[in-house]
Amino acid sequence: MLAGVAVDAVLADPRRGHPVALFGTAAAAVERRVYGDDRVRGVLHVALCVVPVALLGHAAARPRSPLVRGLLSAAATWAVVGGTTLGREGVAMAEFLEAGDIAGARGRLPHLCGRDPSGLEAPELARATVESIAENTSDAVVAPLFWGAVAGVPGLLAYRAVNTLDAMVGHRNARYERFGWAAARLDDVANFVPARLTGLLTVLAAPLAGGSVRRAGEVLRRDGHRHPSPNAGRCEAAFAGALDLTLGGVNVYGTRLEHRPEMGDGSKPSVADIRRSVRLARAVGLAAAGLAVLATLPVLRRR
Repeated sequence: MLAGVAVDAVLADPRRGHPVALFGTAAAAVERRVYGDDRVRGVLHVALCVVPVALLGHAAARPRSPLVRGLLSAAATWAVVGGTTLGREGVAMAEFLEAGDIAGARGRLPHLCGRDPSGLEAPELARATVESIAENTSDAVVAPLFWGAVAGVPGLLAYRAVNTLDAMVGHRNARYERFGWAAARLDDVANFVPARLTGLLTVLAAPLAGGSVRRAGEVLRRDGHRHPSPNAGRCEAAFAGALDLTLGGVNVYGTRLEHRPEMGDGSKPSVADIRRSVRLARAVGLAAAGLAVLATLPVLRRR
């Protein structure tokens, strides 16, 4: 797992042929065959997509050779962890906004989140970036490492399958309100512990971003439950406290408008806060990797 994190730090995600993208293509093909506007078909879709991936992970963990097992574990970790790409996307947004290129920043935002960027100016683009970095620090780094430590390669691959399905079909709209219910709920369950671990690690890492552990902890405790997502709020509230910002507000997703509760007591995010959020996310990711390695040490000793 540590080797996989190191490879991600050096290579990030491939631009073409990424395993997660290939899974997404396969999941879309399954959706076309089984789609129906009801929850039962949604459960079937999740089962047909996640179970084979978990079985593949189980097979990858079976070789007797420690070297082969290690290489497969490293490859699986690299495939599912996206911390380096997340950081690079945050830096790219910062560079566009620092240069005053609002059009470029609007075009880049869909790499981070699903909000409609067409009417957003620099302050709202900065807020969207910081909030996305906060949430994706859990989804792209802490959660896969947590499940890798808990369940090895099957945990790594199954988590990424679940999280990808949620991104594809776990939406509250006419097509996916019922069909995507199973993917969304399973993703909530899979991220319950990792999101809270992300919040805790963010609080502890706050001084690295110029923040206060005490303030970050207070905001997490007070505001973490106010977000409509049972998990994203823990991450965003912790980042808000650690960076001394106020996150939340009105978000536009196509034709849908969402009013998110505000979290934190500081100023609204500015362009300068994007790089601080990237630095904080990287620190949390490194801490999560260290914890994952420590959690696997008893298993290694038994072997």
